[in-house]
Amino acid sequence: MSATLRNSTIRSGRSFDLGKMNLRQLWVAYLTYPTILLYFALIVISVALVVHLAPGWVPLAASVVAVMLVYPLVWYLLHRYVLHGQWLYKSRWTAALWKRIHFDHHQDPHLLDVLFGAPATTLPTIAAVTIPVGWLIGGWGCSAAAFGTGVTITCIYEFFHCIQHLNYKPKAAWIQKMKAWHVLHHFHDEDINFGITSYVVDRAFGTLYTDAKSRPRSPTVFNLGYDIEEAQRYPWVMELTGSAPRDRPDGARPSSRTDRTAA
Repeated sequence: MSATLRNSTIRSGRSFDLGKMNLRQLWVAYLTYPTILLYFALIVISVALVVHLAPGWVPLAASVVAVMLVYPLVWYLLHRYVLHGQWLYKSRWTAALWKRIHFDHHQDPHLLDVLFGAPATTLPTIAAVTIPVGWLIGGWGCSAAAFGTGVTITCIYEFFHCIQHLNYKPKAAWIQKMKAWHVLHHFHDEDINFGITSYVVDRAFGTLYTDAKSRPRSPTVFNLGYDIEEAQRYPWVMELTGSAPRDRPDGARPSSRTDRTAA
């Protein structure tokens, strides 16, 4: 684990390695994690605003459904073109942002501290996507409903994202499949399977792959293209990390079979 990640863990006073946790331990960590508690509070506030502003059942339902339809597409586009884009680390002013929102997660996929998005980046994004949708449908009451729906979906995404990195084999076949496809994203090729709970958009854009044998393993799956050469040209992420970018996370072995089955 990098020095920066260790310091972050020390400051937060808690650390969770999903690769060493079971489902019960995940529930405890998830339901007590400050970011998730903040999301829960915002959902309650959103519901209170909806009740107070009384937008009506039809526009309310339309707002909720609209966000549910838009959210997977927005997540896909952000994940593929922003989180996996290279332009953020090429600027001194945005390197720290890119490091926090995604590079650290690919460097250490099991670390819960960096798996959850930071509220300072997630909440403005959720608001920017959902509030205008609600407003166009039915004013501020629907905006509150749309924002609350976005935060709720984020909570669901975050929980299943944890499951995908947890030392646990789900009993439900659909969760097993979802987890296996996400594992391919982290351990075989970072340019496939950008979804979390839904891969409909991946299928539509041609980035859904269900078998590691269907394409060669990416040499940049753990560093997202920020290798030693890039770090020398754009050193800010490396300086913040305190060490050179790694080609493999801690504990990973070079076996392709391990890459396909690690979770």
